[in-house]
Amino acid sequence: MRCVPEPLAPRTRAFAFVLRRIAPEPADGTEMIALRGRRDRLRETFLGRQVFGTLAPGVDETVRNVRINGGTQRILIHRRTGARDGALLPIVVNFHGGGWCLGAPEQSAWLASQVAASTGAVVVSPSYRLAPENPYPAGVSDAWEMLQWVAAHAEDLGGDASRIAVMGDSAGGNLAAVCALKARDAGMDLRAQVLIYPAVEMYERYPSEEEFAEAPVLTQKQMHKFGRLYMGERYGDEDWEASPIRAASHAGLPPTLIVVAGHDPLRDHGMRYAQVLRKAGVEVAVRRDGPGIHGYLSLPGVVPVAKDAAEHIGAFLRAAL
Repeated sequence: MRCVPEPLAPRTRAFAFVLRRIAPEPADGTEMIALRGRRDRLRETFLGRQVFGTLAPGVDETVRNVRINGGTQRILIHRRTGARDGALLPIVVNFHGGGWCLGAPEQSAWLASQVAASTGAVVVSPSYRLAPENPYPAGVSDAWEMLQWVAAHAEDLGGDASRIAVMGDSAGGNLAAVCALKARDAGMDLRAQVLIYPAVEMYERYPSEEEFAEAPVLTQKQMHKFGRLYMGERYGDEDWEASPIRAASHAGLPPTLIVVAGHDPLRDHGMRYAQVLRKAGVEVAVRRDGPGIHGYLSLPGVVPVAKDAAEHIGAFLRAAL
């Protein structure tokens, strides 16, 4: 079944109109780095908090630095207030989006806090090295090392190493999908994966890319710019750790929820990956949000359907964990 686009909410249309006029697409790596800084600063403003949302009530946020791969990465931790006083909790490792070039754990803090509130889980959102300064495979290497670190330090985090799920949106969905495959191969039993408008194929073009070539937030042109900057000198490699849909086998993966947006050039990535997983015998559910745009689960202030989607994700994870 396709995800049929539905009319955008008035505030979503207004956001898209303003975004096109104040945020031109970066032309190269230097402009991408500059855009990263501007976006990070915007999140801290009053307007940014209205767009990106604030923490769910009754959820605490803490920051911790972790040494992996010879460097230091941050983890943003969300859990219900007072949750450390009880039994060990399930863990959700959440990878932020941003085309492997932009973003930070704070970008998905609204969703992470919603999931922590609705599931009671410890939600751990790590940073990872970004392109173009750190091209592929730096990001996926950090993501996999971080997942292993969380499993090894689960009790210290107040979590249960036997009840871990991965989650990610856009480029983070790519990293979550790759980590799920690597976990399977390493004998790590994940309870679930939640892939939110994931990018699963680096080169092949699907119909939604043409249909929504000029969509809000992510255009077809910018989508391919992200891929080239991420892959760097290895652009053209058909490695499944860059394109998880190309893995030799998808059998044995955990129960999966894939979330796709109606107005998104990446829509068909999620739909195609769902088909591949089902053929491999994986339990898959797909949520289709017709009025959604790319990145909408980081934009609850301008995309009303984000709240319902977050509740759906929470319900799926409650059952899985």
